[in-house]
Amino acid sequence: MILKRKPEIRGSKTLTVIAEGVTVEGKINSPGSTRIDGTVKGELISDKEIIIGKEGRVNANVQTKDAVIAGTFNGEMNASGEVEISSSGKFIGNLIQKDALLTISKGGLFKGESIVSQGNSIPNINNSRQILEEKS
Repeated sequence: MILKRKPEIRGSKTLTVIAEGVTVEGKINSPGSTRIDGTVKGELISDKEIIIGKEGRVNANVQTKDAVIAGTFNGEMNASGEVEISSSGKFIGNLIQKDALLTISKGGLFKGESIVSQGNSIPNINNSRQILEEKS
């Protein structure tokens, strides 16, 4: 008997998708890219990038390399790479980056504090509150 293997879908092991209508509460740790078209509350760590679609809603502490925000983000984000807020995107909270790589398209909203950290690496989520308190 020959066993048939299911064909692998390219990239399926490195893409996490939270579909529209889905709500996730808690901690998500994604080894690849993460796309959110639903709602996420809690903590989100993505090794590659986070994409928040137009219908996506995120109320969380986030640690990622890159981020594209077309929906609504509310919380604290640590990003080691680029952060882009599209014309439909809303970012409310604090952004901490190693380098100032923030792009806001016309119509996009950024309400909060953008902090460029000093040193070779960005602080993790647990240490970022300390930086904010030290600046006060």
